[in-house]
Amino acid sequence: MAEKRAASADLSEEQIQELVQKSHLAKKKAYAPYSNFHVGAALRTEDGTIFTGCNVENAAYPVSCCAERTAIFKAVSEGYKAFRAIAIAGNVESEFLAPCGSCRQVMREFGTDWTVYLTKPDLSYRAMTVGELLPCSFGPDDLNKPKVKGK
Repeated sequence: MAEKRAASADLSEEQIQELVQKSHLAKKKAYAPYSNFHVGAALRTEDGTIFTGCNVENAAYPVSCCAERTAIFKAVSEGYKAFRAIAIAGNVESEFLAPCGSCRQVMREFGTDWTVYLTKPDLSYRAMTVGELLPCSFGPDDLNKPKVKGK
């Protein structure tokens, strides 16, 4: 079921399948009356806790929230900031569903070396790191780099 993967979260195949399945279950809770594009995510923290999320659309499109960010924000609101992996599920049959740019940047906030499982409805997946999804990224460490004085 897995495509050759460059990333490894040191999860067992059973743990990966649990994460993938939970992302697909979360997708069923999506509120997507405008796009009808249902997405679910399941996020595994360093201690093994799993947070799920779904996309929540709004008539004012820019204030909608993606499934990946929903899961991450839920985890952070409960005090978690160290993540091992996230699985993302959608209904696109022919391709692995990848996160949008905003979600990639939010994932990057919490590191580049954790795994993202891009999935299909048949529960197959492809694994990549956050760093592979967002190369040459800007993150918290960039804020502490030396800056030019003056204008």
